[in-house]
Amino acid sequence: MNRFATAALALLALAALVGGASKAAMAGDEHGNFMIRGLITGVLPDTDAAVFSGGARIPGANAAVSDEVIPATTLTYFFNDNLAVELFCCFAKHEMNGTGTIAGLGEIASTWIFPPALTAQYHFNTDGKFKPYIGAGLQYIAFFDEGVGQNRLGATSVDIDDAVGFTLQAGLDISMGNGWSLNADVKKTWLDTEISWNGTGVRADADL
Repeated sequence: MNRFATAALALLALAALVGGASKAAMAGDEHGNFMIRGLITGVLPDTDAAVFSGGARIPGANAAVSDEVIPATTLTYFFNDNLAVELFCCFAKHEMNGTGTIAGLGEIASTWIFPPALTAQYHFNTDGKFKPYIGAGLQYIAFFDEGVGQNRLGATSVDIDDAVGFTLQAGLDISMGNGWSLNADVKKTWLDTEISWNGTGVRADADL
């Protein structure tokens, strides 16, 4: 079983556990203990990479990962009106481009990501129309179907290590009545990963 399949099974198991623990909320009940959201999400990586060739750092070499806009979903279980746990997930495809002294290499890698995030939340003003919340937790990112990009490095393949990072979250639900809400949410995750261009001796340590 590959690492993506393992992560997907773990996510499904957690979703089943949360779903099994929750009571079915009546239609129009804004105090039910289970919430599902559909989202349009911007994934905006802020990248800083140290690039090495043959073990020596390449001066001035860096990389940038593309921004993407994707559909996503969240499952939230409320222990009470204020305390909840949220599971976020989606799929996205990103390209990595060389910058700085390796900008001439263009696209140096591509990858699909599976990035579930689990956060514990505190919800304020739960009886009001405007319901802000904050959260903190962890995000796991599985990289799969990695590509060599324009392959000006001559790599046989690219490997990107899966990563776990710390996540902070803030959001706002605006009640529309009858159990429906509009939502705005922002998450920031800090994580590190290593990228290897196989067959070239080139690798990068990336802070995302």
